[in-house]
Amino acid sequence: MEDRHVRLLDDGELVAAMASGPTVALEEAYRRHSAAVFGLARRVLNDVAAAEEVVQDVLVRLWRRPERFNPQRGTLRSYLLIDAKARAIEGVRSASARRSREERHVRLVTAPVLDVECEAGEQLVAGHLQDALNCLTDGEREAIELAYYGGHSYREVARIVGAPEGTVKSRIRTGLLRLRDQLLAIDVGGSSWQTS
Repeated sequence: MEDRHVRLLDDGELVAAMASGPTVALEEAYRRHSAAVFGLARRVLNDVAAAEEVVQDVLVRLWRRPERFNPQRGTLRSYLLIDAKARAIEGVRSASARRSREERHVRLVTAPVLDVECEAGEQLVAGHLQDALNCLTDGEREAIELAYYGGHSYREVARIVGAPEGTVKSRIRTGLLRLRDQLLAIDVGGSSWQTS
């Protein structure tokens, strides 16, 4: 089939000619419709190279499966634009998913910077606190741990330890005062603990 003859075909005949295999029919479809397909794909993707890939993909798909186009359902340009829009949206979603995966990977791979001085200070304070807790009576330590570490109310602590609520409050108050005195007596990094 000659170029001159192909140019005279309407779109339906052009697609039918593609079914018989000549590349001149594909070239003519490209000449007629590639600019419109490219324009739509570029608007959706905002990327010239990706839009060019969509044009190529859409026209090659038409060339490989020309029977999918039905001239009774609309024009060839409309058919190509619908396909281009679907491919472009698929490209946007794919790029978005890829960016999300890459961002997740960066978050997982990027380990937090370890502040050795801060970490050592926290361990020192934790050690001092444990030492101070060990100076309390068993009843004071248990009541404080249940209330402050366990998040229980005075009434719940009283029920757990089997003591009156007033006794539990007294143990906690006395224990906290003894803790404060113990921690104030410890010299951390050259300065004593302060209370406000």
